[in-house]
Amino acid sequence: QVQLAQSGGGSVQTGESLKLSCAASTYTNRNRCMAWFRQAPGKEREGVAALYTGGGSPYYADSVKGRFTISRDFAGDTMFLQMNALKPEDTAMYYCASRPPGSVCGQTWSAGGTYDYWGQGTQVTVSS
Repeated sequence: QVQLAQSGGGSVQTGESLKLSCAASTYTNRNRCMAWFRQAPGKEREGVAALYTGGGSPYYADSVKGRFTISRDFAGDTMFLQMNALKPEDTAMYYCASRPPGSVCGQTWSAGGTYDYWGQGTQVTVSS
């Protein structure tokens, strides 16, 4: 069982930055795919970014490319989402998620149903 604890988020103005963190409470020495999702009121959940903790290129939604950066710490147990040049349309509840240890990302990285573990969510609000 992997528990994910999120931190960060808040309310900012357009163009400002925020950084989200997601810490896995249970250490595992097996690499896995971890991702950030978001859901705005009345909209479907959207995959924002994903990475494989064992390395390789991250994945990004077109809507955040060039503005958001997903990363992890050396141990691979904490994941981050640096969000720059925030826009009002970025306003949503953000969730981190993890696939089971040993799982890669691939082209299905944005399919929320393929993730078994979820953080508690953190609100990001961007005002114009």
